[in-house]
Amino acid sequence: MEAANHQIDARAIVMTSPTGFAELYERNYAIVYRTALRITGNPADAEDALQTVFLRVLRQGGLLGPDQMPGAYFRRAAANAAVDLIRRRVSRLESQLDTESLRTDHESTAFLKERLRRAIAVLEHSDAVMFLLRYVEGLSNGELAAMFGVEKNNIAVRLHRIRQTLQAQLER
Repeated sequence: MEAANHQIDARAIVMTSPTGFAELYERNYAIVYRTALRITGNPADAEDALQTVFLRVLRQGGLLGPDQMPGAYFRRAAANAAVDLIRRRVSRLESQLDTESLRTDHESTAFLKERLRRAIAVLEHSDAVMFLLRYVEGLSNGELAAMFGVEKNNIAVRLHRIRQTLQAQLER
Protein backbone atom coordinates (compact mmCIF):
# COMPACT_ATOMS: atom_id res chain seq x y z
CA MET A 1 0.00 0.00 0.00
CA GLU A 2 1.28 3.46 -0.88
CA ALA A 3 0.81 4.92 2.61
CA ALA A 4 3.17 2.29 3.99
CA ASN A 5 5.90 3.59 1.69
CA HIS A 6 5.73 6.97 3.41
CA GLN A 7 5.81 5.73 6.99
CA ILE A 8 8.89 6.25 9.12
CA ASP A 9 9.60 5.69 12.74
CA ALA A 10 8.75 8.29 15.36
CA ARG A 11 12.35 9.28 16.03
CA ALA A 12 13.39 12.76 14.96
CA ILE A 13 14.98 13.03 11.56
CA VAL A 14 18.08 15.15 11.63
CA MET A 15 19.74 15.87 8.35
CA THR A 16 23.33 16.33 9.31
CA SER A 17 24.46 14.95 5.98
CA PRO A 18 23.27 15.10 2.38
CA THR A 19 22.38 11.40 2.71
CA GLY A 20 19.79 12.15 5.41
CA PHE A 21 18.14 14.79 3.28
CA ALA A 22 18.24 12.57 0.19
CA GLU A 23 16.56 9.77 2.13
CA LEU A 24 13.83 12.11 3.40
CA TYR A 25 13.34 13.48 -0.11
CA GLU A 26 13.14 10.01 -1.68
CA ARG A 27 10.50 8.91 0.84
CA ASN A 28 8.30 11.97 0.45
CA TYR A 29 8.81 13.72 -2.88
CA ALA A 30 6.02 11.80 -4.63
CA ILE A 31 3.37 12.71 -2.07
CA VAL A 32 4.39 16.38 -2.20
CA TYR A 33 4.34 16.46 -6.00
CA ARG A 34 0.98 14.65 -6.32
CA THR A 35 -0.66 16.87 -3.70
CA ALA A 36 0.62 20.04 -5.35
CA LEU A 37 -0.36 18.80 -8.83
CA ARG A 38 -3.92 18.03 -7.74
CA ILE A 39 -4.24 21.48 -6.22
CA THR A 40 -2.56 23.57 -8.92
CA GLY A 41 -3.48 21.47 -11.94
CA ASN A 42 -0.12 22.38 -13.45
CA PRO A 43 3.03 20.18 -13.47
CA ALA A 44 5.38 23.18 -13.48
CA ASP A 45 3.63 24.68 -10.45
CA ALA A 46 3.71 21.29 -8.72
CA GLU A 47 7.47 21.15 -9.27
CA ASP A 48 7.81 24.66 -7.86
CA ALA A 49 5.81 23.64 -4.79
CA LEU A 50 7.96 20.52 -4.40
CA GLN A 51 11.10 22.64 -4.43
CA THR A 52 9.57 25.15 -2.00
CA VAL A 53 8.61 22.44 0.49
CA PHE A 54 12.04 20.85 0.61
CA LEU A 55 13.82 24.21 0.73
CA ARG A 56 11.66 25.08 3.74
CA VAL A 57 12.67 21.81 5.39
CA LEU A 58 16.33 22.67 4.84
CA ARG A 59 15.88 26.23 6.15
CA GLN A 60 14.32 24.86 9.35
CA GLY A 61 17.54 23.04 10.02
CA GLY A 62 16.19 19.82 8.63
CA LEU A 63 14.63 18.68 11.89
CA LEU A 64 11.23 17.05 12.07
CA GLY A 65 10.05 16.32 15.58
CA PRO A 66 8.70 12.93 16.60
CA ASP A 67 5.19 14.38 16.89
CA GLN A 68 5.15 15.25 13.18
CA MET A 69 4.17 12.36 10.95
CA PRO A 70 5.94 12.98 7.66
CA GLY A 71 3.06 11.89 5.41
CA ALA A 72 0.68 14.39 6.99
CA TYR A 73 3.42 17.00 7.39
CA PHE A 74 4.40 16.84 3.73
CA ARG A 75 0.78 16.83 2.49
CA ARG A 76 0.06 19.95 4.49
CA ALA A 77 3.33 21.60 3.43
CA ALA A 78 2.52 20.82 -0.23
CA ALA A 79 -0.97 22.24 0.15
CA ASN A 80 0.45 25.40 1.73
CA ALA A 81 2.99 25.86 -1.06
CA ALA A 82 0.37 25.16 -3.75
CA VAL A 83 -2.07 27.67 -2.25
CA ASP A 84 0.70 30.28 -2.23
CA LEU A 85 1.40 29.58 -5.92
CA ILE A 86 -2.29 29.80 -6.84
CA ARG A 87 -2.62 33.11 -5.03
CA ARG A 88 0.38 34.56 -6.86
CA ARG A 89 -0.93 33.27 -10.19
CA VAL A 90 -4.42 34.67 -9.57
CA SER A 91 -2.96 38.05 -8.61
CA ARG A 92 -0.96 38.15 -11.84
CA LEU A 93 -3.94 37.06 -13.93
CA GLU A 94 -6.26 39.61 -12.37
CA SER A 95 -3.83 42.39 -13.11
CA GLN A 96 -3.37 41.19 -16.72
CA LEU A 97 -6.85 40.11 -17.73
CA ASP A 98 -10.20 41.77 -17.81
CA THR A 99 -12.25 39.47 -15.56
CA GLU A 100 -15.47 40.48 -17.29
CA SER A 101 -14.27 38.84 -20.52
CA LEU A 102 -13.72 35.59 -18.61
CA ARG A 103 -17.36 35.53 -17.52
CA THR A 104 -18.59 35.57 -21.12
CA ASP A 105 -16.48 32.54 -22.15
CA HIS A 106 -18.01 29.09 -22.43
CA GLU A 107 -17.85 27.41 -19.00
CA SER A 108 -15.62 24.48 -19.88
CA THR A 109 -14.25 22.11 -17.29
CA ALA A 110 -10.87 23.84 -17.39
CA PHE A 111 -12.52 27.23 -16.94
CA LEU A 112 -14.57 25.96 -13.98
CA LYS A 113 -11.43 24.54 -12.37
CA GLU A 114 -9.70 27.88 -12.79
CA ARG A 115 -12.69 29.69 -11.26
CA LEU A 116 -12.55 27.31 -8.29
CA ARG A 117 -8.81 27.92 -7.91
CA ARG A 118 -9.47 31.67 -7.91
CA ALA A 119 -12.19 31.26 -5.29
CA ILE A 120 -9.87 29.15 -3.13
CA ALA A 121 -7.18 31.81 -3.46
CA VAL A 122 -9.34 34.37 -1.64
CA LEU A 123 -10.00 32.09 1.34
CA GLU A 124 -8.03 32.47 4.53
CA HIS A 125 -4.87 30.40 4.13
CA SER A 126 -5.76 27.79 6.76
CA ASP A 127 -9.28 27.44 5.31
CA ALA A 128 -7.88 26.91 1.82
CA VAL A 129 -5.45 24.28 3.08
CA MET A 130 -8.17 22.52 5.08
CA PHE A 131 -10.56 22.48 2.10
CA LEU A 132 -7.89 21.12 -0.26
CA LEU A 133 -6.68 18.47 2.17
CA ARG A 134 -10.26 17.27 2.69
CA TYR A 135 -11.68 17.42 -0.82
CA VAL A 136 -8.62 17.06 -3.03
CA GLU A 137 -6.39 14.85 -0.91
CA GLY A 138 -9.25 12.94 0.72
CA LEU A 139 -8.19 13.25 4.34
CA SER A 140 -10.96 12.49 6.82
CA ASN A 141 -12.39 15.00 9.28
CA GLY A 142 -10.67 13.03 12.05
CA GLU A 143 -7.29 13.31 10.33
CA LEU A 144 -7.83 17.03 9.82
CA ALA A 145 -8.84 17.46 13.46
CA ALA A 146 -5.58 15.87 14.58
CA MET A 147 -3.56 17.88 12.07
CA PHE A 148 -5.13 21.24 12.97
CA GLY A 149 -5.47 20.49 16.70
CA VAL A 150 -9.24 21.01 16.90
CA GLU A 151 -12.30 18.86 17.59
CA LYS A 152 -13.69 16.74 14.75
CA ASN A 153 -17.07 18.53 14.95
CA ASN A 154 -15.33 21.89 14.52
CA ILE A 155 -13.79 20.59 11.29
CA ALA A 156 -17.23 19.69 9.90
CA VAL A 157 -18.63 23.12 10.78
CA ARG A 158 -15.62 24.90 9.34
CA LEU A 159 -15.75 22.90 6.11
CA HIS A 160 -19.45 23.72 5.75
CA ARG A 161 -18.66 27.43 6.17
CA ILE A 162 -15.81 27.17 3.66
CA ARG A 163 -18.06 25.48 1.08
CA GLN A 164 -20.65 28.27 1.52
CA THR A 165 -17.96 30.90 1.02
CA LEU A 166 -16.71 29.16 -2.12
CA GLN A 167 -20.21 28.83 -3.48
CA ALA A 168 -20.80 32.56 -2.97
CA GLN A 169 -17.49 33.32 -4.73
CA LEU A 170 -18.40 31.09 -7.66
CA GLU A 171 -21.82 32.70 -8.06
CA ARG A 172 -20.27 36.12 -8.59
